[in-house]
Amino acid sequence: MNVKEINVLVLAYLGDTIYEDYIRKYLINTGIGNVNDLQRESLKYVSANGQADFIKKLLDEDFFSEEEIGIIKRARNNSSKSHPKSCDAVTYRYATALEALIGYLELSDNKKRIDEIMERILGE
Repeated sequence: MNVKEINVLVLAYLGDTIYEDYIRKYLINTGIGNVNDLQRESLKYVSANGQADFIKKLLDEDFFSEEEIGIIKRARNNSSKSHPKSCDAVTYRYATALEALIGYLELSDNKKRIDEIMERILGE
């Protein structure tokens, strides 16, 4: 399977689960013991607005490789017709780009790079 040929929305579908898993484990490890508090805290990270902010910051810092930027651009420029009511289309596309990149790295068996990205997002 050539990972570069997989539809970016499929990559984002996978990346979303991996990203959320990292966030949930991180929040649980901070000692939050109440599910409602975990859910409320997770929104800072898993919302489209939060994800878009993180990827824009990392782009501004030239954090990504050329290959990663290619995946980000492919996902960001995907012509999806819908987006959640909680954000605009541009924000949603950036969030999708982050998820697609995570999915791409997972299928490329580059978990080390996922760890590096998530450490930057989580401020570790």
